[in-house]
This record gives sequence, C-alpha cells and structure tokens, in this order.
Amino acid sequence: MEKESSKILRFLYNTAPGRLVLKFITAPFISKIGGAYMDSAISKIHIKSFIKNNDIDMSEYVKEEYSCFNDCFTRNIIEEKRPMEKGDDIFISPCDGLLSAYHISDKSEFYIKKNYYTVADLLGCEKDDELAKGFENGTCLIFRLCVNNYHRYGYVDDGTIISNKEIPGKLHTVRPIAIRRYPIFIQNAREATVIETKNFGKIAQVEVGALMIGKIKNHKKSGNVKKGTEKGMFLYGGSTIVMLVKENAIELPEDLFIKSEEGLEVDVKFRQTIGKKRGDIYAN
Repeated sequence: MEKESSKILRFLYNTAPGRLVLKFITAPFISKIGGAYMDSAISKIHIKSFIKNNDIDMSEYVKEEYSCFNDCFTRNIIEEKRPMEKGDDIFISPCDGLLSAYHISDKSEFYIKKNYYTVADLLGCEKDDELAKGFENGTCLIFRLCVNNYHRYGYVDDGTIISNKEIPGKLHTVRPIAIRRYPIFIQNAREATVIETKNFGKIAQVEVGALMIGKIKNHKKSGNVKKGTEKGMFLYGGSTIVMLVKENAIELPEDLFIKSEEGLEVDVKFRQTIGKKRGDIYAN
C-alpha cells in the first residue's frame, strides 16, 4: 500500500499531467467530499484493511465499535500508553509523529527543505505584527503525523489561549515529496492557536490540514488549558503540527537540529519529553 501510494504521489508532484490533476484534488471542496464519505457508515468497509495494511497495534487503543472510518482514524488511546514525565520544566510532544526542528532567524524567517517561510505567513498576520516579531531567534518544531499515527493531539503546558485563527488554503499532502516543491505550511488550510503558557512563555501551535482531511477539529477556541490534555484531532489523512517557541524558552538536543538539516526526522509520542525549560524566557 505504501509503495502504491508513493507511485501516485510521484505522478502528482513530479509530472506535468499529475500537477494538472493536483490542482483539482487539492481544492478544499474535494477533501470535504472525501471527509463526508469517511464519516458515513459505508466507510466502515475500509477499517479492517486500513489496520492491517498500516500495521497498527490496536492493543494501544480503547476497544470500541466504530460507526464509520473516521471513528477508527480518530480512535482513543489507552491513557497509560502515553505517560507524561512530571515537572514544570518538562517540554512535551503535542502528538505522535515524526519531529524535526529549525532555528527561526532574527527576521522571523526559517527554511525547510529549500522552501522559505515567515512566521507572519504561517500565522496569517502582517510581517511587522508584534506576534510574529515575538518569535525572532526562536525555534520552529515540525511534527508530521503519518497515516498510521494516533491522530489526536494535546497541549504542551498549562496556559491560556490568547487567540485562535482559522486560515483557509489548499490541501496538499504533507509528505516530503510535496514539501520539497511547495511551501506547504503556508499554502495549506490551517488553524493557529496562540497560548500564553505557564512555563514557556508565548507559543503558537498550528495544525495544518492535508490531502483528503475532512477537517481539523479543535475542542476550544479560548480559555485556560492544561498540559497533556487533548486539544483536538485530525480527521482522515496524515497531517502536521507546526509549533513556534520563543528564544531561550526551551533547550533541545543539538543533534535534533543537525538531523533535521540532513532531512531526517525523529519518531516521538504524545506527552513524551522532547526538551526542557531554559533561561529567562521573558528577557526578549
């Protein structure tokens, strides 16, 4: 199944006829149609083959009857399968996925796989906006969820939601083949949440939609949040969370940045410790 999927993506992204097809299938209304089907009872016929073909260990998940494919796709994890290390200085992963990390420049810019991004474009605000400027010299964390991953995600710290913004766009796949050709994280439909956290200052958590995702479903748009609790879920399709953290807020292993520059990703789980608090985050 993975080989077949790769062949299709190479056709779509690396050939002229494929790119003509791509213009059509990345339109949001196509994903809405696909999402509606995955919410229907008919879609249950895909569940067994999906689990088998993606080698999903269902012993990690709450046993239940699924009324549609999306029920299976957004299945609930058994709480004990995603433990969380205690400590206010612990920075956790917001989800299961493949992690890469990049430095944000003093102009609030960063580069991923030959594509140029600005914080303002990612957050859907003006370039000179104080929100965008606040992440200068900070860190950009990319969590890429594969189709077989747990597709619910959470909060990395206690805090208060300052703003929540839905940003319309296309719905490309988030696999490397697309990221190398298009600036996916600012072209795709996404939802940006800015949170004033208790221990790491202001952070931005951006959920990025992808090919054939019905929707990004966040549970709340305002109010207080708690570390390690569920923020929301992606419906069908692998997708991505982009997280922006201010300068000197967290300390990450240096080899994470080196691997990311080499195009390598690190497998992480929801609530896993990926970094620790560092320095005076309010000094900037």
